[in-house]
Amino acid sequence: MTTEDRTRDGFADFVRAETAGLTRLAYLLTGDRHHAEDLVQVALARVAVRWERIADPRAYLRRVLCTQAASWWRWRRARPPERLDGALPERAGPGDDTDLRLVLSAALARLTARQRAVLVLRYYEDRTETETAELLGCRVGTVKSQTRHALGRLRVLAPELAELVGRDPQEVTR
Repeated sequence: MTTEDRTRDGFADFVRAETAGLTRLAYLLTGDRHHAEDLVQVALARVAVRWERIADPRAYLRRVLCTQAASWWRWRRARPPERLDGALPERAGPGDDTDLRLVLSAALARLTARQRAVLVLRYYEDRTETETAELLGCRVGTVKSQTRHALGRLRVLAPELAELVGRDPQEVTR
């Protein structure tokens, strides 16, 4: 087996292992399944070109994903917003709480793009404040303030989230 074959096999294994998680991350960043899939493809293409030179492909991939999502947000902000008459259905997995997923999805959609990115990276991806700041190209203080503002806004916009996860809404606002 040649070095090129080993490199190709290593990249193929990496893609198989990372695609599902990246697609979920991209969906949470964009709120659009089709655009999320496109973002993942762009990110994987950029990693493929630099595969042998990248020290940490997972980190590089997530950085490309966040950067591309931010570019999309800027582009989208310049366009008039599109409106759909109804919400797109989501497939429920085994044991999923569909009500919670739908309320959370709608609540995240009402946040600003930066607030949504901070919450997704901090709580869904379980990133530290420092990692989140690096991925978003901002300071740690910005991540902290955006997190605080986003959580406060979620408490106001979707108090039913606290009820759906079994917490008293008064307890969550403290």
